[in-house]
Amino acid sequence: MNHAFTILLLAILLLITGCQAEPGEQQTATTSKTVETYDSTASKFTDSQQDEKLKAAKIRKIREFRFIYAGSISELIPNTEVSIWLPVATDTHEQQILNREINVPGQYVIGKEENFGNTILHFSATANKEGEVPFEIVYHISRKESLRDEEEELVEVEAELFKTGTSFVPTDKKLSVDVLGGIKLADHTLTAGRQIYDAVNKRMRYDKPEGKAWGRGDSVWACGNGFGNCTDFHSLFISVCREQQIPARFEIGFPIPPQHGSGAVNGYHCWAKFAADNKWIPVDISEADKDPTLTDYYYGNLTANRITFTTGRDLTLNPAQQNGPVNFLVYPYVEVGGKVHTTFRKHFQYEDVH
Repeated sequence: MNHAFTILLLAILLLITGCQAEPGEQQTATTSKTVETYDSTASKFTDSQQDEKLKAAKIRKIREFRFIYAGSISELIPNTEVSIWLPVATDTHEQQILNREINVPGQYVIGKEENFGNTILHFSATANKEGEVPFEIVYHISRKESLRDEEEELVEVEAELFKTGTSFVPTDKKLSVDVLGGIKLADHTLTAGRQIYDAVNKRMRYDKPEGKAWGRGDSVWACGNGFGNCTDFHSLFISVCREQQIPARFEIGFPIPPQHGSGAVNGYHCWAKFAADNKWIPVDISEADKDPTLTDYYYGNLTANRITFTTGRDLTLNPAQQNGPVNFLVYPYVEVGGKVHTTFRKHFQYEDVH
């Protein structure tokens, strides 16, 4: 046995047995800790804590808050009879209505809109001496973040309904040609949806210049002008999806400021969902346009900072209105003598519970 081999053998024995304290010496206690290492080839942590990290990352963010849907129908002639319809927020895949308090003058009825199942409150009232009719619904809501792989299941009977065109979201204008250009859509719908999402985002910019016809959710107008608000972004997305025989639906409600606390909510917000792998995949393209760092997030995910009120377009209310289909319902819909009255004062507010 040569000298080098002897040294190697002794080193191996020391590694196996560990270093022992000499008799008469005090052995120092040591504290062990896990050292986190990263495997760049596998793109994942290799320590024993990785499973817990993944579980923690998938926990939904839940927000509990009150939302006050309030205001007054205004600029009416005093003592005028007014017919008023209000959208009513209900339980959805992402939200739970924990409590609801309704304060409107006189009696009201709550019914369901037939085509999409939206819940609608209707009442008639007389304008006061200031020419106004007040209304208030106070909600206590629990809203969860919508995450990939945990989406709402597609109900098969909805598929055809959400492939059908509407007044401002047609399916016969060949908008796909302009939006997609030479892009060949993938066979897998989930990938094709991302291609449409990116193409709409590239074509559109979020802008609301005074005097322009943004905000109607007119997909033909949006395609031709290349700007608008959330309704314009998502109407164009829905039109292109439906032209490709992909069911897609419109959802509208209100954004809740990300800062916890309380305050005013100035206006509505909308988003879209499309069908892939028997699930409803959410997208929020206008928010992705505002913050490009969240482009990947808003394909398949939605924050909990929102409340849904209604789904769909070209609505026939319950009881039916006299003046034709309603484009979308998020603000009060009002008729005076069978004619639409659009003036009202907003007083929408939120207050976090925790």
